[in-house]
Amino acid sequence: MLKQEYTITVYTENHIGLLNRIAIIFSRRKINIESLNTSPSEVDSVHRFTIVISETEDVVRKICTQIEKQVEVLKAYYNTQDEIVWQELALYKVPTDIIQAEVKVERLLRQHGAKAVVIRKDYTVFEVAGHREETDGLIKVLEPYGLIEFVRSARVAIIKDSDGFHSKLKEFEYREPGTETSTNEFLNENEEVFEM
Repeated sequence: MLKQEYTITVYTENHIGLLNRIAIIFSRRKINIESLNTSPSEVDSVHRFTIVISETEDVVRKICTQIEKQVEVLKAYYNTQDEIVWQELALYKVPTDIIQAEVKVERLLRQHGAKAVVIRKDYTVFEVAGHREETDGLIKVLEPYGLIEFVRSARVAIIKDSDGFHSKLKEFEYREPGTETSTNEFLNENEEVFEM
C-alpha cells in the first residue's frame, strides 16, 4: 500500500495529559506527526484535535482505533485531502523599507492574497491563509527581498461529507433512557466468581 497524507480528526473531552497519551500512540509506531492543532469544537466542553500524518490507510485505521480506546476520546475520524476543506495560516516578516521602495513586492503580495497585519518602521508582517503550496510559494517570492522570519500554523480542517459530530452527540444526548433494567448474573455468586 502507498503512503499518503491523512488528516485525523479526534473529538475529546478536555483532560490534562490526553495530548501526551495520543502523541505516544504515534511515537510507539515511529510515525511522524506533520501537523497538530487542538481547539474547542462546536460542542461545549468537547475539544477537537486535527492531526496530519503520511501513512498507509491500514496503519491510519489502526491508529484511530487505538486513539478511540482512550477513555476521554469520543470519536476519531481519518480523511484524505479530497474529503476535507482545509487551510493553514502563515505569517511573513519582511523589512518595511524594501516594501516601500519596491512596488513590485507590493504587487507580488497582492497576487498571493497577502494582507498586512503589522506595519512598523523596521519590519512589516503579512499573513496568508491557504494550502501549503501557496504559503511555501510566497516564501520563495519574499526571500530575495530579505525575508526576516516565517511561521506557519497547523492545519485546520472540516470534513466535507459529514453532518458533524455535534448532531451525533445531540442525538445521543436526547435519546430516552431504556425502561428495561439489567441484572448482573454474578451478583449473588461473588464468593465463587471472585475466588483468589
